[in-house]
Amino acid sequence: MRERTLLGEFFQKARPGEAKRQRMGEIRKNPITGSWVIISTKRARRPTDFVHEKPAKRHKLGGFCPFCEGNEKTTPPEVLACRDEDSHPNTSGWQVRVVPNKFPALCLTEDLKRKEIGIFGEVTGVGAHEVIIESPHHGKTFVDFDIPHLTKILSVFRQRSLDLKKDQRLRYILLFKNYGSEAAASLEHPHSQLIATPVTPRYLKEELEGSRSYYGLKGRCIFCDIITQEIENKVRVIEAKEDFIVLVPFASRFPFEMWILPRRHSPDFDRTRDKELTGLAAALRSSLWRLARALDNPPYNLIFHTAPNRIPRRGYWDTIEKDYHWHIEIIPRVIREGGFEWATGFHINPTSPEEAARHLREIEPTQ
Repeated sequence: MRERTLLGEFFQKARPGEAKRQRMGEIRKNPITGSWVIISTKRARRPTDFVHEKPAKRHKLGGFCPFCEGNEKTTPPEVLACRDEDSHPNTSGWQVRVVPNKFPALCLTEDLKRKEIGIFGEVTGVGAHEVIIESPHHGKTFVDFDIPHLTKILSVFRQRSLDLKKDQRLRYILLFKNYGSEAAASLEHPHSQLIATPVTPRYLKEELEGSRSYYGLKGRCIFCDIITQEIENKVRVIEAKEDFIVLVPFASRFPFEMWILPRRHSPDFDRTRDKELTGLAAALRSSLWRLARALDNPPYNLIFHTAPNRIPRRGYWDTIEKDYHWHIEIIPRVIREGGFEWATGFHINPTSPEEAARHLREIEPTQ
């Protein structure tokens, strides 16, 4: 009894809201993949509590950078470029340029061969690894680009995805951006990457299987239902426009994680219409602007989640058209994972999604 009295006195003396923070955190379930996340209220942190290194200045302005305009001969020959009318391939005069990665993880010249080695499986390293150089200007970032230029970058993403899907050896086209050295960016010059693989990644398979299972039970897309519910509840929505919604997911794995989802159901990013690309450019710019202001320009990973290539395959993927919904995930790299996370697959998030969304909503993006 005495212990209970002391505990009650402690909470009575605590500052408003302190008692609530003393309670244990929540364990939330991702409704798509079934994975679990610990929202650790005892580790609650404000935006100003996150400390990170500034993006490394590996190539100072005026120094040598292989991606800068005028250095086109130092990269592999371009596969696509948005250029001035009077310019020529692999010379200056471009706005967005795509080149093969000089040190590719996979190669298109390989023959696709699968074999079993006892209980092990192996596939030859067939694939594509490309770099999308987003601007000839070294010092700019995504939030510095205007909407027309961002739309042009997204149009290049779409064009490269559609082109690579013609190769039936390739099952998945991954578009992603690493910003800052802590997010694995090796060069400061603004760029994104594309990797096409002959296998479907495990995490995407989990999303596909979860989406298919939900559709089998409800007859609806789970992502569409998430959009509807979040708009009704409002607490985790950051921005809702005509074509896209930006939210902090219910089971956020990382502080200030954001998702951008199209409001029109579609399994494939590369089916995005021209008008929608402009809306996506605006949503991306405002989201990254809010993130930069909230966490003092943190490193992040930006990842497109889109359906796998289905041209040569039927059966298992037949329902993708109805049950999967492409989206973008933005992951700020402001905490480090340790043994518990690696051992269990759980993530520990010290900031509640609702608090993160509230803070991000309060930041007004520039036009």
